[in-house]
Amino acid sequence: MTTITPYRSDLRAGRDGFAQLLRAEWTKFRTVRGWMIGMTAAALVTILLGVLFAAGSHSSCSKGPIEVACPVTPVGPGGEAVDDRFYFVHKSLTGDGSITARVNTMTGQIRKPDVTPGVRNVISGVVPWAKAGVLIKESTKQGSAYAALMVTGSHGVRMQHNFTEDVAGRPGGVSKESPRWLRLTRSGDTLTGYESADGTNWTKVGTARLAGLPSTVRVGLFATSPGDLTVGQAAIGGVTAAARFTEVTAVMDQVDLQGAVSGGPWSHDDVGVVSDVDGTPHHPGGVVESGGTFTVTGVGDMAPGTEGMAIERTLTGALSGLIVVIVMAVMFITAEYRRGLIRTTLIAAPGRGRMLAAKATVIAMVTFVTGLIAAAVTVEVGTRMLRANGNPLLPVSPLTELRVVVGTAAFLAVAAVFALALGVVFRRSVAAVVTAIVLIVLPYVLATTSVLPLSGAQWLLRLTPAAGFAIQQSVPEYAHVLGYYAPQMGYYPLAPWAGLAVTCGYAALALGLAAFLLSRRDA
Repeated sequence: MTTITPYRSDLRAGRDGFAQLLRAEWTKFRTVRGWMIGMTAAALVTILLGVLFAAGSHSSCSKGPIEVACPVTPVGPGGEAVDDRFYFVHKSLTGDGSITARVNTMTGQIRKPDVTPGVRNVISGVVPWAKAGVLIKESTKQGSAYAALMVTGSHGVRMQHNFTEDVAGRPGGVSKESPRWLRLTRSGDTLTGYESADGTNWTKVGTARLAGLPSTVRVGLFATSPGDLTVGQAAIGGVTAAARFTEVTAVMDQVDLQGAVSGGPWSHDDVGVVSDVDGTPHHPGGVVESGGTFTVTGVGDMAPGTEGMAIERTLTGALSGLIVVIVMAVMFITAEYRRGLIRTTLIAAPGRGRMLAAKATVIAMVTFVTGLIAAAVTVEVGTRMLRANGNPLLPVSPLTELRVVVGTAAFLAVAAVFALALGVVFRRSVAAVVTAIVLIVLPYVLATTSVLPLSGAQWLLRLTPAAGFAIQQSVPEYAHVLGYYAPQMGYYPLAPWAGLAVTCGYAALALGLAAFLLSRRDA
């Protein structure tokens, strides 16, 4: 049986200080063994479920019957995981200079799901983000700094640099009747891209500053084509997303290099190509050079990487911890109603709104500290275990990892305040707990288990208190990267802090309603 010792203020009515109220509510919380045990359980369930998930997640790579080490995910200049595979025809450039080329055509092939089992279904075409054009890159090492001016399959001319940055030029594709001229210039660390429809009149597309770019870089032509995204329904529910093989072939000519460019023949590199078990390159690119015309074929992408586990996967236990927190927050107020002790509380602190604010502050602080410890331990231990089990993790910056940990604790704290307010509104534990779970937990479960269409799942995570789960997303969505950006895959429709702000808004509204009802009702 839970026993609550009534608190009687030493101050006269009307002069009860808020610090005194905080001390009183904290004393209540810490002296009730069940509440302290409950918060400890919330932390433990978050940690244990996260560690169990990490311990049970194993990854390995094979080439036929041979087990091999999984390839290391390249890291870009900003510390993010990147895809960096393309075919590169290049020379060295020392100091300032430029490259100009005309792109005449882009063709390719795309593998679609097999219509007849065992018969490859390959069609002609290029995917929207197939790319070909001119490139200046620090080196041929994967993840090194670069700037590229390109023609794409369906997104017109673009200037991209360092994987995450993308600037749009003129829309439209290329053909023999309507080629595109591209020019990329270097002046120190600054690279500028221009495009032209006739090779005479040029339009600036964008500028990139690559800090620390070495004096000697690689300059040339490239082609690459990311996988064609196919989304399907899994056999036991949920969604499967797969990127199927594609390649692009671009015909480029009128290539002009300015500056201190190395002499001799062009170098050819299939950057990032992987090999089969016998050492043969798997889906290699290539180039055919004839009379100043280059026909370049490439496979892959130059973009932020999405292959790997995000660090928030270790926080799978936070949902169970949230349910425990909701129960504890509701009981923090409803236990007083059930036992009639709320009258004593209100006599000791006649400022009802201030008493509610004190309770909300205490439950928020206790939950935040509990969640912070649980999230920090889980992410640290869980990521170490995932790496030890061979799982590729998507690297994030220290600030992003800090935001995920602190944000998770803040979300739990705000949810606790929301649940406390519902406890005041309903004055019954079961009704308040069920309502809080229906409004926070249920939308999240429905949105992340493929029960609803994608649009429905995204609206749930925009309009309900479950929007706050977005604070855990560590890898952003990129407009120039084709992907299935769904809640099931760890992507949320709102930015992290915007999602948390939605939950805060619900908590504030619920707290305001609770204060209003508390001032109008008898104890």
